[in-house]
Amino acid sequence: MSEMILSALQGESHEGFVTVTEAGVTGMITIRADLGSAALAAALGGLGLSVPSPRGITQAGDKLLAWMSPDELLLACDYGAAPGIAESLSAALSGEHALVVVVSDARARFTISGPKADEVLMKIAPVDVATLPAGRMHRTRAAQVAAAVWRSGPDEISLVCFRSVAGYVMGLLEVSARKGGEIF
Repeated sequence: MSEMILSALQGESHEGFVTVTEAGVTGMITIRADLGSAALAAALGGLGLSVPSPRGITQAGDKLLAWMSPDELLLACDYGAAPGIAESLSAALSGEHALVVVVSDARARFTISGPKADEVLMKIAPVDVATLPAGRMHRTRAAQVAAAVWRSGPDEISLVCFRSVAGYVMGLLEVSARKGGEIF
């Protein structure tokens, strides 16, 4: 039997005054640990990463590490590499009070791209997206569901939510991005 790897919405995309796209499969690993741990710093250093400051993001190649809470990080990476990275991190943190879990299949990632990408999120999330700098992660709500957002490019915002609500979130984003719905 072959393994099919499908993203939540199989790359669904909508064109409005900006483009909204389900970004496809993305490796995601939740790390719960003492963020000041020397073992964690060494394990992340082996990946070219460092523990980000509160609400910060560090990057190395295709890996993005985001601060999610005082004891939680989210590592985004290549989907196929996630299990091996998680195994390596778990081994490095085996003597610590820590939890490393691959959550790739439990999450969905979206990109909102275009010069007015901020406006889409301004309609559905209680966050001042216009002042969200690059290199910062913000946990918020997209209407009624938990989400995390960050600038993933000059005119691009990424949003991560639970896979189980991906269709709902795509609907929110698509309606908010329809032509004629611009705020400014």
